[in-house]
Amino acid sequence: MEKKTVAVVGATGLAGQQFIAALEEHPWFQMTALVSSKRSAGKKYGDAVKQANGSVGWWAGEFPSDKTQQMVVQLSDDFDPESVDIVFTATEIAPSPDQQARGETKQSLTQAIESRFATARPTISTTSAFRYEDDVPIIIPGVNSNHAPLLKKQADRGWKGFVMPIPNCTTTGLAVSLKPIYDKFGIDMVLMTSMQAMSGAGRTGGVLGLDILDNVIPFIAGEEEKVQKETQKILGDYADGAITPADLKISCTCTRVNVQDGHTEAVFVSTKDRCTVDAVKEAMREIGRELTGLPSAPGEMIVIREDPFRPQPKIDRNAHDGMATVVGRVREDTALPNGIKYVLVSHNTKMGAAKGAVLVAEQLVQEGLI
Repeated sequence: MEKKTVAVVGATGLAGQQFIAALEEHPWFQMTALVSSKRSAGKKYGDAVKQANGSVGWWAGEFPSDKTQQMVVQLSDDFDPESVDIVFTATEIAPSPDQQARGETKQSLTQAIESRFATARPTISTTSAFRYEDDVPIIIPGVNSNHAPLLKKQADRGWKGFVMPIPNCTTTGLAVSLKPIYDKFGIDMVLMTSMQAMSGAGRTGGVLGLDILDNVIPFIAGEEEKVQKETQKILGDYADGAITPADLKISCTCTRVNVQDGHTEAVFVSTKDRCTVDAVKEAMREIGRELTGLPSAPGEMIVIREDPFRPQPKIDRNAHDGMATVVGRVREDTALPNGIKYVLVSHNTKMGAAKGAVLVAEQLVQEGLI
């Protein structure tokens, strides 16, 4: 297969760096454009990630290759999406005071830039700008791959490409773990409490070190609404060019804890049909078997831990290079009708971010949609 050329938009930010780490040695994709804001445009990438004090602002593991460091960063406004086969975008545009006065929002500005890319090319996004549009699926390969044909409906917008967003990182592990339960037993209700890693807040703003040290932050703005809405859409039925959200109730509390990477979630499920602990584990082990031949796909989509002290983010987040959801403490919940409960860990900056988006692109290439 001839490699697809790809661009990374927002290349100097944390999410953009995660894309570069996932794409550097990719067998199907070749980075030919790195795109960012005026602050970085015109610089070699190795210089663009340097901080004002001379330190290197690289936070995505091993530093990129000399070839990537020598690439010149392009200005977003000048970038031609037709110069590549696929655009990966990892930036949300914050409005200036003047833009706020005109009623422009982060969502509208991000939609505008992603629309410009999608006019020409498939655009895989880690942002929330298009997640809730009727003609936009939120795909997790192995969970709702069958929603992908909905992308063709975006041609009605006059686009040659499309926008394909991945879920919120907190949604990812939850939806993966619920899928086999939902398919085999049905679900009436889900209760979830998350203990989310600091890296989910990014490197600027969000959670400051002294706020989270010796502490738990009991609120993450907008997170609970995203998880509820996205999970229902991901588990929904696709037919006749539309997604019908799953008919299940979801309630969650999302918190931030003093962990670097890896979201932990305590999940309580009330199923429609009676299920046993062993049957739930068996169903979980079967999910994702169809993900063959995709370079970023995990060997197991769900890894079951029998040790009652697992999963733990420190030792489980990198299972299958951070692409597996690790589940443990699966047990009956007698307080709920047909109740089952468990704990999961999902890597928020790998499967829940850029590498998960790369996996989606691989699936779309395999299916001929790219």
